[in-house]
Amino acid sequence: MNKIDNKNYFHLIPIIFISFILFKIINHPNIVDVLISVLSPFFWAVLVSYLLNPVMVYLEKQFNFKRFWSILTVYTFLLGLLVLIIAIITPRIVESAGNILSDIPNYVVTTQKWLAYQIERLEFLGKYNIAIYLEETINSIKIEEITNTLNPLLNQTIIQAINITSGIVSLILGIVISVYVLKDKEKFIYQIKKLAYALFSNKRATRIIRFGKEFNIVFSEYLIGKMIDSLIIGIICLIGTLIIRVPYPLLISTIVGVTNMIPYFGPFIGMIPAVLITLFYNPIKALWMFIFILGLQQFDGLYLGPKILGTKLGLSPFWVITAIIVGGKLFGILGMLLAAPIGAIIKLTLERYIDNKLKNKNIKI
Repeated sequence: MNKIDNKNYFHLIPIIFISFILFKIINHPNIVDVLISVLSPFFWAVLVSYLLNPVMVYLEKQFNFKRFWSILTVYTFLLGLLVLIIAIITPRIVESAGNILSDIPNYVVTTQKWLAYQIERLEFLGKYNIAIYLEETINSIKIEEITNTLNPLLNQTIIQAINITSGIVSLILGIVISVYVLKDKEKFIYQIKKLAYALFSNKRATRIIRFGKEFNIVFSEYLIGKMIDSLIIGIICLIGTLIIRVPYPLLISTIVGVTNMIPYFGPFIGMIPAVLITLFYNPIKALWMFIFILGLQQFDGLYLGPKILGTKLGLSPFWVITAIIVGGKLFGILGMLLAAPIGAIIKLTLERYIDNKLKNKNIKI
């Protein structure tokens, strides 16, 4: 009898331990921050393994790589890319951003002088006192106030840099964890299937697994395709900015490439800082920059995007825009980035649900 009781008590230990951990988390004053901090490395692990899995599968199928060699090849490339970004690209982008912030007062003065000169050239506008109005407007702008406004922004930039450092630590941990996720991915998938069939009926478990497969196909193809598309757009933008000879070409092309990940709104979001940065430097080149990015967007929307992505989402522009607005309101930039594929999955789920309901009612529409 004692042996049975001891055995029962032994099974209670994990439950008590998990309950204690949950109690500590729930009663923490900053529960959301704690959860994000704890789960961040695992989120990165899933994301990294999710992005690298197609490359690993390709190496194993096309070149008959063993799992060890495919993982080694993929992560060697990934680490090389990270070293390139951290050691070369990131410092230049940070330096360019710092130079822009510190030079804004000079840009304002230069723009004021350019506008005043252009007004003076247009003699027929003199009778409307536009030059006098412009001069009063120019004098009302105080450079000292602009500088004082920028100082808190610079301090905030330092704080964000510290947060980015913390994020890099989570990313590194996530990369390490992702190695084991890819190594044993079949075991994880098998365990998820077992859990689904253990918790639900066979019919519902089969539907859940089928939904998971469809989600994986839509999400991975869209995400990887959009990343390739945005990378190409960023490279073309870099070449274009070098030809036009605008300042900070790497920063501008990075902004355009990253914001291009957001459908419809992204290109316009990226165009604004790109044109403004060039405007402070040279208004004429800003016009050329506007025309170039507008043409680049048309090339992406009409040719490159459809060529790479095809019609994988199956969403009309109206629903894509709606999903982006809702995602942006709820989850910010991340919500805007993931809104389109998640919206496609929701649409697919609703269509399946409606079709099943109509089928059960023997209704054909």
